[in-house]
Amino acid sequence: MPDLLIELFSEEIPARMQAKAASDLQRLVTNGLVEAGLTYSGAGAFSTPRRLALSVEGLTAESPDTREERKGPKVGAPEKAIEGFCRGAGIARETLEARDTGKGEVYFAVIEKPGRKAAEIIAEVLEDAIRNFPWPKSMRWGSGSLKWVRPLHSIVCILTDEAGAEIVSFDIDGIKSGDATQGHRFMAPNAFSVTSFDDYESKLKRAKVVLRADERADMIWSEASNQAFAAGLELVEDKGLLAEVSGLVEWPVVLMGTIADDFLGLPPEVLTASMKEHQKFFSVRDKTGQVVRFVTVANRETKDHGKTILAGNQKVLFARLSDAKFFWENDLRIAKTGGAEWLNALGNVTFHNKLGTVAELVNRMAALSADFAPLVNADASEAAAAARFAKADLSSEMIYEFPDLQGLMGRYYAKEAGLSDAIAAAAQDHYSPLGPSDDVPTAPVSVSVALAEKIDKLTGFWAIDEKPTGSKDPFALRRAALGVIRLVLDNDLRLSLDRFIDAQLVRHKVKVEDSLTNDEVNELVELIAKHGVFGAAYRTMKEVWGNADKVLSDGFGALEQSVPDKSVELLAFFHDRLKVYLRDEGISHDVIDASLAMPGNDDLLLLVNRAEALAAFLKTDDGENLIQGFKRANNILSQAEEKDGVEYSFGADIKFADSDEEKALFAALDAADAKIAPAMEAEDFAAAMSAMADLRTPIDAFFETVQINAESDLLRRNRLNLLHRIRTICLSVADLRKLAG
Repeated sequence: MPDLLIELFSEEIPARMQAKAASDLQRLVTNGLVEAGLTYSGAGAFSTPRRLALSVEGLTAESPDTREERKGPKVGAPEKAIEGFCRGAGIARETLEARDTGKGEVYFAVIEKPGRKAAEIIAEVLEDAIRNFPWPKSMRWGSGSLKWVRPLHSIVCILTDEAGAEIVSFDIDGIKSGDATQGHRFMAPNAFSVTSFDDYESKLKRAKVVLRADERADMIWSEASNQAFAAGLELVEDKGLLAEVSGLVEWPVVLMGTIADDFLGLPPEVLTASMKEHQKFFSVRDKTGQVVRFVTVANRETKDHGKTILAGNQKVLFARLSDAKFFWENDLRIAKTGGAEWLNALGNVTFHNKLGTVAELVNRMAALSADFAPLVNADASEAAAAARFAKADLSSEMIYEFPDLQGLMGRYYAKEAGLSDAIAAAAQDHYSPLGPSDDVPTAPVSVSVALAEKIDKLTGFWAIDEKPTGSKDPFALRRAALGVIRLVLDNDLRLSLDRFIDAQLVRHKVKVEDSLTNDEVNELVELIAKHGVFGAAYRTMKEVWGNADKVLSDGFGALEQSVPDKSVELLAFFHDRLKVYLRDEGISHDVIDASLAMPGNDDLLLLVNRAEALAAFLKTDDGENLIQGFKRANNILSQAEEKDGVEYSFGADIKFADSDEEKALFAALDAADAKIAPAMEAEDFAAAMSAMADLRTPIDAFFETVQINAESDLLRRNRLNLLHRIRTICLSVADLRKLAG
């Protein structure tokens, strides 16, 4: 069985496109070969800045013969129907076979296709893959019609077996396939022929080209780490930069240079960002964490061992860092005055055309941070001050140049402004967590500001109906909701999201609709804080103010119609995000639904504690069997209530129990109720589940010996009331009706 080698040799492919391009080449070619009837045992794709390569092992030498039968129209059908069937099958009219199917004669087409040589199929598949390659951007050059990411120079396409190598011959816009490629552009530019993948890879290495991207990355990291270690320093890890740089060179040569003393006073993050962004340099730090050197990766060996390259790089780096130093010194001047100039400038920056400026955002965050502060053991005034300063660095020159440093620079500027450590930390941490692997803030002030930032964003976009749809989430609202969930759970926070959502929705809706004054809004928000939700606060407001002012009444009336609906929608959005989060933690969707159906489902920590306890309970034999007993009781009771048109909830009486099993169930329910009620009051779900598990045996015994639908109406009603008690006690822990199965 032959092996296939393909190489597409071109000008430099952008590093960010290489990995996906190699994967796309493998997918397009192997899928095409399989669809044409060829099989293979393995395939691997590779990329360098100037080439994409694919190795396919154990390819079948030819596709098999095929025979297909298709059932057509009945004999005697209209001629046009028969002709259409023949065209679809690709056969002549006279080759049709008439067969008796038991329901009359029907035409059948027998389509036989002989197998084809692998080389013929490969030529078709590869040409189609090249002409329809999914580059993000491509270009035409010369007089041909072919589009490629950069000008394509040559194509290697050979099949190798025991007899030797065979060129798979084809031509695309004058580029003929062959067995010749080139090595390194400068150190080994001459062409050479290859006979197999192993021969190809080994000759490339002799020609100063490392084919495998992971091997180039390992070479870079190993040599850079060794050079840093030899100087008593440490290389700063950056996997993204390492992957990018390994896509910029075919023969990596690692060089370490120095940073001028003029710039060592810059924050290390600024040095790292500047070198990474503009020069693709790795940072090297000393034991104190200060960045003191850099590592660059050249694409060639030189007679002077890289001295000229390093000198040029250091000259360019000096200019870049001079700009960074200028920005830093200007920003420090403003920071030392308290940053008022930056805060005023936020009033000229639009957060969203319907949600106002960043300055308005900051004011809302400050109010909400102060609301959160008591719940996270933070000082309310400090939390509000932290929120007001949190976005100040967005106006700084450093963030204009390096947007990825927002928050981090805010921490530096807060310290220069003489603000507290807690405010400085909140400036950096309030964006977090940004993803599932990001650290969650734990400092009280940081937590309050981070919660405020995310809740304000979510309520704002809900207020203007800019919600995520399908896979589209341009404002990262799913990430914001997950951030709130992680902040609450990781910090063990007990808070009612509903009232905070209501309060912030009111602030947003008033801004959008411009129907009430700030004083009126503030009074309503204070009432929400007291009463918990918008509806109760609105009713209190109405009682106090009555209908004396029609404009005021109409304004609150409009809010009454819109805010509760938005609040319910947004809380449901949080629940959906929580389901995804808990599923990743191993808790099934039905367990989450059973917990969501209980009161207090806007308290995320309470909800999760209940779900975890229920999930653990269901993993036990008692739990699994009790659920079956509950469902049996619930089904019998529900059917009886529907049939009789009454609700059996008037209390079962033990004096009508006529069997030991029935009396034992009464006693067990009394005992369980005595344990479950205080356990639920104390939110000790594990204890409540344990007490509920004790019901398994008496419920099983009751159903085995007692006939619910007794001939006596009195006994039947009493037993149905007893089932109602089972249902009530079990549902006090979680809505077990939501459980699957």
